[in-house]
Amino acid sequence: MKTFERYFLGANRWALILLLAAMAVIIFVNVALRYLTNQSIEWAEEVSRHMMIWLTFLGAGPVLRYGGHIAVENLQDVLPRSMAIAIRAFVALLLFAFFGFMIWYGWLYMGRTMFQLTAATQIPFAYIYAAMPVGGVLLIIHWLLVVRGYVMERKFASDAHFDALASASL
Repeated sequence: MKTFERYFLGANRWALILLLAAMAVIIFVNVALRYLTNQSIEWAEEVSRHMMIWLTFLGAGPVLRYGGHIAVENLQDVLPRSMAIAIRAFVALLLFAFFGFMIWYGWLYMGRTMFQLTAATQIPFAYIYAAMPVGGVLLIIHWLLVVRGYVMERKFASDAHFDALASASL
């Protein structure tokens, strides 16, 4: 399971790195062309926006894994351990339900937008909306990998590259 987790997280990270790098290159080249030649790439803004959507949904899983999303933890801090565990279990179930909701409605949006084309690139909007169910599936996998530690000990994954508590305090 550790091997799967390592490869899964690595693939997720590389997808994020490649998306962000491609987005930065496209925007930089477009800005440079606009100022140097008075011409711009007509599809650059649209493609970078769609990449940002994918980046957001693919990046939500690793952030969840490390406890980087906003959370209100005051109630579980004052309750006895057994009640705090019950609340965290309830929160975990609500998150699973929400991720399932994301997958379901993302799939519905994909079906509804399969024949609507984007303005510049003329690709179906369904490919952009596919980020929602794909992100939901990734969120479920990331959550399954850390949920036991969260519910029992309020512990998230730790990593030398990411510290959610330090990031939250900025």
